[in-house]
Amino acid sequence: EDKMGGDGDRFLEIWNLVFMQYERDASGTLTPLPNPSIDTGMGLERVVAIKEGKLNNYHSSLFMPYIEAIEQLTQKRYDYLNPNSASFRVIADHLRSVSFLLAQGVNFDKEGRGYVLRRIMRRAIRHGYLLGLREPFMYKLVDVLVETMGGHYGYLSVQKDVIKSAMKLEEERFFDTIEAGITLFNKELENTSSVFSGEVAFKLYDTYGFPLDLTEDMLRELGKSLDLEQFEKHMQAQKEQSKASWKGTGDPVATGDFKELLEKFGANNFIGYTKTSSRSKVLALLDENFKSVQSLDGNGWVMLDETPFYAECGGQCGDIGKLDDTIKVTDTRKFLELNLSRIEGSLRVGQSVKAQVDDSRLQIAKHHSATHLLHAALREILGTHISQAGSLVEANRLRFDFSHPKAMSQEELLEVSNWVNDKIDRGLSSTIEVMDIHSAKSKGAMALFGEKYGDEVRVVDFGGASIELCGGTHVENTAQIGMFIITKESGVSAGVRRIEAICGQEAVRYINTLRGEIENIKEEVKNQDPLSGIKKLKEQIKQLKNELTLAMSSQKTELETIDINGVTTIVSEVGAGDIKELIDEAKNRYQKVAIMLMQNKDGKVMIACGVKGIDIKAGAWIKEIAPILGGGGGGRDDFAQAGGKDVSKIVDAIAASKAYLAKNIKG
Repeated sequence: EDKMGGDGDRFLEIWNLVFMQYERDASGTLTPLPNPSIDTGMGLERVVAIKEGKLNNYHSSLFMPYIEAIEQLTQKRYDYLNPNSASFRVIADHLRSVSFLLAQGVNFDKEGRGYVLRRIMRRAIRHGYLLGLREPFMYKLVDVLVETMGGHYGYLSVQKDVIKSAMKLEEERFFDTIEAGITLFNKELENTSSVFSGEVAFKLYDTYGFPLDLTEDMLRELGKSLDLEQFEKHMQAQKEQSKASWKGTGDPVATGDFKELLEKFGANNFIGYTKTSSRSKVLALLDENFKSVQSLDGNGWVMLDETPFYAECGGQCGDIGKLDDTIKVTDTRKFLELNLSRIEGSLRVGQSVKAQVDDSRLQIAKHHSATHLLHAALREILGTHISQAGSLVEANRLRFDFSHPKAMSQEELLEVSNWVNDKIDRGLSSTIEVMDIHSAKSKGAMALFGEKYGDEVRVVDFGGASIELCGGTHVENTAQIGMFIITKESGVSAGVRRIEAICGQEAVRYINTLRGEIENIKEEVKNQDPLSGIKKLKEQIKQLKNELTLAMSSQKTELETIDINGVTTIVSEVGAGDIKELIDEAKNRYQKVAIMLMQNKDGKVMIACGVKGIDIKAGAWIKEIAPILGGGGGGRDDFAQAGGKDVSKIVDAIAASKAYLAKNIKG
């Protein structure tokens, strides 16, 4: 009704006050706050709309620049009374949300806050699709956002290129499947009276990348509901299947005797930060099934009253070593609060042993400290959007996964390597302190998202060049690291890159090996006829390029296959390489497959497709798609190829090809 505080449209709330007076505990009891306060809730957009004489937030100067840019992209006029105007507003709103999250270091992911970001982004993409857009568009709006808000939020300007790259990549991924997904959705609608199949909703989620809330949005617009129980049933079945396929022996914490040991002894004492050997007492022994035993003669686990062995944590591998010089320690891990070492030998409860950590601990410490410097270097050179996505620290190598939208250039890799080696050469001393979490953050220490920290944390500081919260073992001075070499940079998943590196003696061995290989090549060239040698090298290079293309395309295929009624389908644009060979390779790999590849070659499009084990004919399929690219062609039932003139239509052709398969592959 049209009264103050009612549900009508007569009044618009622009500000509210909440009087904070009590704290409600878990039992519902209200306790007066020591400092009562008033929380003011005021929407900036609403105030701007009122100040500018607008009756709607989206008509204010905070939103209209985006809406006008969307009008230009879609060639459609925004009309508030038109039903499609909602799509303009959704895109404008979500553009801001996605951009700010990306600028703050959040990345698209399959879980956690990264999946929240993906849901927002894909909802916006779908509304762009409703407005007729068939290729990435959100990233094109970022310039307008930065122009509008970059003055007040400077980090938007700094991270503009990162935001655009990450957006474009995510858009390309979803545009690859959205056409086929919507085709499946519409097909199921024909069989839906009021409740949409949860099984189909799960397939949209699992195969086509449609977040559940996006499917629910689409149904809500049509006045239909979703069989959520059926969806959850399929989701749970997938989780159970994933658990069953795990190659371990089950969850040791659930099946082992750890709780009993923790209740009996409490957490054992780790002394490995300051000592690498100790005289310790055997408190408990566990067999390979993690069941308590009084003695061991073979493989099992030992709990010492105090232990110098570091348990695997934070990416750092567990220590190895010996007990009494005769019993091997092959691994160390933490179960609940218990620090346990895996052993090979004979031992009994109550026995006193000399625990000795292996010399590899120093190499592990070198690689862990180098990992911290690498993280700092990446943030310094690539930008503060860099955040750790995973790491592995071992005695002979390190691996560091980080958020970044594109592959690093050779110049960037060299710059990062030089930055780390400069800090090593300076001989920066490490300062390790335990402090409360707030003091640590005030000091500038980097905390890793997803990690759980207590009230007190351990801060590792290398002369201010790198300050991180970390429970691992480190060198006392960066000079101990010796040398740092990046051996590989690669992609892990969308928006996540990986650097592999070595340091210390491993780096020295690596350089010596390279020198040996160079000398061997020199000898080979010296003993060959120069012309025939060059010809042979060219042939080798050509062969290696083909192998590299096949390997990369094969890897890409693994990521972009879509299962339609038991048939593996692959529709993609590829770079350099022989697309016929790639198609043959896919046909050899899968029993039932439909594959179409497109390639931009000197401004023209090469298309080829192949099928195996299904009723679809390659010739008919390619004749359906080639005209979209301004071309034509044909071929056999199992293989066909064509050419096209319009490379700008590749995205449209990919979408049409996927829709063709979704329509013609019968269950």
